[in-house]
Amino acid sequence: MKIDEMTIREAREIAQMFGGAAGAKPSPFPAGSAWLIRTVTMAWTGRVRAVVGDFLVLDSAAWIADTGRYSAATKAENLTEVEPAGDGVIVGIGAIVDARPWSGDLPTDVK
Repeated sequence: MKIDEMTIREAREIAQMFGGAAGAKPSPFPAGSAWLIRTVTMAWTGRVRAVVGDFLVLDSAAWIADTGRYSAATKAENLTEVEPAGDGVIVGIGAIVDARPWSGDLPTDVK
């Protein structure tokens, strides 16, 4: 096989054998999954719409000004202070300190 005669399909098949497209970064945030995300300045909850480059796009997002006791917030999914932000919130992946999956309903009411 001559590389300059490869079809796009053949190139894609080879890329998949090595983990996807060249330069693609793996992400622990699959589309549709819900998360509690702590960043360097604040926390967010939301459902991942997409990972675009170094950014998460969240739907049903809420800015969490105060989680209360973190262990209680993650177990009971009961947050102290919540500001709903809606859809299309963009969070820089480089600002994420930690994240945990969110299994309950995402908070949608001001608290």
